[in-house]
Amino acid sequence: MRPRPTAVRRTALAASAAALALFATACGGDQADDAAEEKGGATASASAAPATTAAAKALTAAELEKAALTQADVKSGKVAEKVPAQDDIAQDKVKADDEACAPLAYLQSGTYAGEPAATVKRAWQGEAKKPAAGASAEDTMLAAIDLEKVVLTLASYEGGGAEQVMKDLNAAAGKCAGGFSYTAGGTKNEVLKVTTTQAPEGADEAIALTLSLSAEEGVKAPMKSVVVRKGATVAYVPAVNLASAASGKDFDFPAEIVEAQLGKLG
Repeated sequence: MRPRPTAVRRTALAASAAALALFATACGGDQADDAAEEKGGATASASAAPATTAAAKALTAAELEKAALTQADVKSGKVAEKVPAQDDIAQDKVKADDEACAPLAYLQSGTYAGEPAATVKRAWQGEAKKPAAGASAEDTMLAAIDLEKVVLTLASYEGGGAEQVMKDLNAAAGKCAGGFSYTAGGTKNEVLKVTTTQAPEGADEAIALTLSLSAEEGVKAPMKSVVVRKGATVAYVPAVNLASAASGKDFDFPAEIVEAQLGKLG
């Protein structure tokens, strides 16, 4: 479904606003690679078997800073070591109507679940696609926002907190597969469907999700996320494509970001 020019313009403005946390404001007023086949509501589980981490200690904020992505770690796009204030939503500003779905609401809002001992954040933005020759003004505008945005959160937990976060995310993905509502930064969001997809390898545990959100003119806008655990550290990697948020079309999750972050976590 092609969005109206006004909706496209709103989405373009959302590129500099809270694209991840305030989805409904950006796309509904305007407004992570899943190769697994759907089986009914959700696909097969994408979480690896938990590893024993009794000896794993929580990293300090300084250690997380060293482990977090920098521009030198990625092959494309731009890494911002300071997340824009409008994208940096605090956990206490996010509320799910059903508490069981709260871990998913935190994830999609660019924040963390549980009570970490330390956290750091990074923002990453991909490169816009080039419009086709002779493209209309509307298609040219869509091409300019046809890029992925990520707010990556590293969170380190004491006393098995990281394993509990993964357990809670998996439980939420099952319980909330048929949809849920949540508020982030004062904006109401309606999730229509939660699908578990193929998670990456190389972590102690991992889960990959695609959420379909209700947007303007009946558009079902996709948002994709990957969460991985290495020892006592959890990396939350939610992604949105602004053009997809306006049109409802699928997009490819930027898997290179997860791969690079896992590499730095060891």
